[in-house]
Amino acid sequence: MAIPRTRPSAYPAIFSYGFRPFFLLGSLQAATAMLLWLPLYYGKLGTPSLFLPVDWHIHELLFGYLPAVVTGFLLTAIPNWTGRLPVQDFRLMILVLLWIAGRVAVFLSAETGWLASAVIDCSFLLAVVVAAAIEIIAGRNWRNLKVLLPVATLLAANVMFHAEAHYQGVSDMSRRLGLGAVVVLIMIIGGRIVPSFTRNWLVREKPGRLPASFGRFDIGTIALSAVGLAAWSFFPDSIATGVLLIAAAVFNAVRLARWAGDRTLSDPLVLILHVAFAFVPLGLLLAGLAVFSPARIPPVAGIHAFAVGAIACMTLAVMTRATLGHTGRALKASAGTCAVFVAILIAAVLRVAAAIAPAETILLHVSAAFWIAAFAGYAVLFGGFLTRARLRARAANRSLKSGPS
Repeated sequence: MAIPRTRPSAYPAIFSYGFRPFFLLGSLQAATAMLLWLPLYYGKLGTPSLFLPVDWHIHELLFGYLPAVVTGFLLTAIPNWTGRLPVQDFRLMILVLLWIAGRVAVFLSAETGWLASAVIDCSFLLAVVVAAAIEIIAGRNWRNLKVLLPVATLLAANVMFHAEAHYQGVSDMSRRLGLGAVVVLIMIIGGRIVPSFTRNWLVREKPGRLPASFGRFDIGTIALSAVGLAAWSFFPDSIATGVLLIAAAVFNAVRLARWAGDRTLSDPLVLILHVAFAFVPLGLLLAGLAVFSPARIPPVAGIHAFAVGAIACMTLAVMTRATLGHTGRALKASAGTCAVFVAILIAAVLRVAAAIAPAETILLHVSAAFWIAAFAGYAVLFGGFLTRARLRARAANRSLKSGPS
């Protein structure tokens, strides 16, 4: 017997499951932060924040948008891992308020002071790690405790970000550490869901070659990549770092090729997962090449391959699939959903191109426009699903089988 997915509640539907408020708020915040970014970049707009404009931009996407989506995913996946009921209602509302308080505190840090802003902002990820650990331990789901290590590293990077911005005037090491932590999280979680969802779809729709099973090759690839990204965080100009990153790029490209992504062209919901993961080896390659030829391949190219490519594309892919599945809808990509996927892919490609050719400022502007279109599009298409009660009957049964694993 499947366990009930939620407890009976008098709270609004949006507080019944973690993905609902955090996917909606995250998408709105991602679109809004980018809408403000270009005026900030050109000095046409100011904020009452102690962060420099570039640091505010980085922080609100890396430590604002991203933790919201990671939290939504974890709070939705953990009940599937443990068999326990989800964090919902009052506990979920507290987490949501902490996230909102962090956004306000960072934006108004010139008024609140850097330390108060840092404490309020960092308390959200700390609360998420504690809440997730409690659920995983209570469910004796020991193998998934490792997922919290990159999340805890993201928390540490956020603490460092505030300290660096205050004492040095600009963030440096912390932005790479936070970005690297999330890329490792994609390798772990993406390395689980991409072949899993691909296998399920192929078995049902297109029998034949299936994704390779998780094994020592995958473990070794993740370990090598984690070492390379750690070296990149602390020693970004080292020749050894460049070698590690390029080697990790090759191994991740081979890993992706083993997942039969070429057989998924007819299902956008599965295909986008493979395309999003492809930005992981691309980012590693660009970051590695930047060590040897920074004039031709600026370090910012690899950073945006990770941020706009791997992270934004993968999070939108997961948000879309989880929203459809856990609200009882069919796992089918509508024309609007496909448009969201195309928009974020164009944004990623153009942002990497803008990093390599900084004189072509039109690339930056068009990339930002497509980014806004992608996340605003998600909010418009799926906002109603996230705020209304889930569908019942057979559609609900399908959703139990299709969520994050």
